[in-house]
Amino acid sequence: MNNYRTIVVGTDGSALAGPTVARAALAARREDADLVIVCAFAEMTRRLDAKNVATLGGDARMGQVPGRAAASTAIAEAVAIAQEYGATIGAALLVDGDPAAVLVNVATEREAQLIVVGARHHRSLAERLLGTVATEVTKRAPCDVLVVRPAEETGELEVPEDHPATSAGAD
Repeated sequence: MNNYRTIVVGTDGSALAGPTVARAALAARREDADLVIVCAFAEMTRRLDAKNVATLGGDARMGQVPGRAAASTAIAEAVAIAQEYGATIGAALLVDGDPAAVLVNVATEREAQLIVVGARHHRSLAERLLGTVATEVTKRAPCDVLVVRPAEETGELEVPEDHPATSAGAD
């Protein structure tokens, strides 16, 4: 037992959000902890959003859900997953702001012992230059951090017939 009483999990409605919330919910159930689900969103005008994309060549609000409606949907999906896994949900919060800062602030305010975030294996150039939510949370968190990675697609490694690995025993 890690003695986790409060666990904070971030969600953004992405494909990785479901497994991240599920992992947090399992930990909360196992530890008999309250689960606090957080979705950071950005309320931007169309003009500011267009300027942001045109200036940076992409959306710099990584991990931030664009708009309250999308954030509400992400929270509702996360709550359903957490309930499916039997977690006690202490709160489901929509917060306008930077995802890493929001997660760290909520964890601090609620005296959480664990933050759960998702992180992809492959990152874009912007993410490498600006950092990711998971990177920032691990740097600034007041507690333990669990980083959930997506399952890698595993497939058969194709080896050409003339490759040394296949022709070594042929002689």
